[in-house]
Amino acid sequence: MSRFSVKKVAVLGAGVMGAQIAAHLANLRVPVLLFDLPAAEGPKSGIAIKAIEGLKKLKPAPLGVPEDAALIEPANYEEHLALLKGCDLVIEAIAERMDWKTALYEKIAPFVSPHAIVASNTSGLSITEMSQALPEAIKPRFCGIHFFNPPRYMALVELINTPSTGADVLDTLEAFVTSTLGKGVIRAFDTPNFVANRVGVAGMLATMHEAEHFGLSYDVVDDLTGKKTGPRQLGHFPHGRRGGPGHHGPCDPHASRQYRRRQERGPVCRALCHAASAGQAAGSQKPGSENRCRFLQKTRPRHPATGPADHGLCAGRCQVQ
Repeated sequence: MSRFSVKKVAVLGAGVMGAQIAAHLANLRVPVLLFDLPAAEGPKSGIAIKAIEGLKKLKPAPLGVPEDAALIEPANYEEHLALLKGCDLVIEAIAERMDWKTALYEKIAPFVSPHAIVASNTSGLSITEMSQALPEAIKPRFCGIHFFNPPRYMALVELINTPSTGADVLDTLEAFVTSTLGKGVIRAFDTPNFVANRVGVAGMLATMHEAEHFGLSYDVVDDLTGKKTGPRQLGHFPHGRRGGPGHHGPCDPHASRQYRRRQERGPVCRALCHAASAGQAAGSQKPGSENRCRFLQKTRPRHPATGPADHGLCAGRCQVQ
């Protein structure tokens, strides 16, 4: 197999993930075009310019050397689409909206190089459905490439093919992601949320269910699910807020049917998602009695402890009136 030579990459979307994917490419000395919508005021590429400047201030640092930000060139969809012809890899990383993604594919399709691989960084939308917006010539070179936040530090990348993806495309892309970007790759089926988020969402729902069952407050759940039980710095609810409502099954309308059924019959799942996205979960306020929310008890009566094994969790119930 011939080596996939990547001389320039286009990243579509200068949000949290898009900008940091661009930064990680720059860390490896790969030049990047960072696209976003044209700004209403100032320079047309002002949104991308602001995102690049923001990379120098983020913690943990997405750039190994701040000066490498010079390898990221700001661009916008109004003036610079023709520059896509010089890119070997195009990574779409805009918001998790199928209609926005397919509309963008229709816009960029005439400018994509005949040899370029096009990939979506979606965390769980259907790659096959997205591919329907692309012309037949691009479909064999289209796939999913799911980085995790923050891309510089998270080792895993999921690759997802469609029925139309060429047999050698994932092999070629995997070689680049592992040998150049230093990541570990797993190949996922095109199912809702793929592998990691599918497992993660199941865990999130299970945690919500147990919080409801034992009447636990936000800060108690976050205390139990943070550093005390694993390497994760954030507790359950701040972690969910960091990913954003659109990235997690309980709040994602594109999640699997099983997740949606759980959401529909679980008022607490809906209430917790709404509160988390509104900034009411622990992490937006200091833990304390004023933050020990009571609506868990309002949505369903508490279940009494069934035995000694429940004592530890029951002891953490919210007692603040």
